[in-house]
Amino acid sequence: MISTCSRIFSSGLLTVNKPTHTTRARTLIHRLSGYCFQLRAMADSATPFKKVQIQRDDTTFDAYVIGKDDAPGIVVLQEWWGVDFEIKNHAEKISQFDSGFKALIPDLYRGKVGLDVAEAQHLMDGLDWQGAVKDIQASVNWLKSNGSKKVGVTGYCMGGALAIASSVLVPEVNAVVAFYGVPSPELADPVNAKAPVQAHFGEDDAFVGFSDVKGIGN
Repeated sequence: MISTCSRIFSSGLLTVNKPTHTTRARTLIHRLSGYCFQLRAMADSATPFKKVQIQRDDTTFDAYVIGKDDAPGIVVLQEWWGVDFEIKNHAEKISQFDSGFKALIPDLYRGKVGLDVAEAQHLMDGLDWQGAVKDIQASVNWLKSNGSKKVGVTGYCMGGALAIASSVLVPEVNAVVAFYGVPSPELADPVNAKAPVQAHFGEDDAFVGFSDVKGIGN
């Protein structure tokens, strides 16, 4: 439902056909925006996740953990929207696979969430990608220090690109599964991956570059 709120803003479903409707439409958008934030707050209050703080360098960041304490760990990386209901839903399902996993979502945006495409784009454009890789490394090490003998990384879209980057830049990672994301050559070359990588791309995805399977190399 919360994910649907984001899609309403980004899909063009709220459009203004006549100038006289502008004020009414703006009022509706503001009300819906507030409704979305209320839904997100309700979801967070009822969440099965444990919120932890992880230290790296001279800063700390929040992360959300779910699963058995001694289970293998998986760092789950957000899309460009941020840590929203959808990514938490993915992490919860991942924690229930097979005999169980311990899933951890690092908050790469430090509490910010995009409600529309423009805002999500702005948040992603402002992301310190090298810093995000350090967040991933700290998350992997946190899991290994808290009962997980092996830790993998998975991510979607922006998170997929960072997951692949972690296979190159984070030696503690044991395996990576990425969904439609390729890191920039300046960040990491997938050819230099030090961990096994399984990457998934859509054959009909026309987004050249970021979601282009050719960008992942051989």
